[in-house]
Amino acid sequence: MKGSTEQDPRGLIYESYRIDGISDAQCRSIFFDWALGMDAARDSREDIRTLLEIYGNANPDHPMTAVLRDGLQAGAAPRRRGGWRSRPR
Repeated sequence: MKGSTEQDPRGLIYESYRIDGISDAQCRSIFFDWALGMDAARDSREDIRTLLEIYGNANPDHPMTAVLRDGLQAGAAPRRRGGWRSRPR
């Protein structure tokens, strides 16, 4: 597939950089789709760094570059925040 890399096997990030006038919201949606489609065993933060090197350096003002940078910031490990099982009995 054209634009496919190890970090972007479906070419979603590649294609986002080719869409003229793409919005921030559209880039976030594409990023979310990319993240859901990736193998959970992969290091997504490393993949994002590589994608920024491939596309972001050449397109610093593109909305996907901002989304990828945000993805690095928000990459902290999720933790349980409560729920019905965490209430005292």
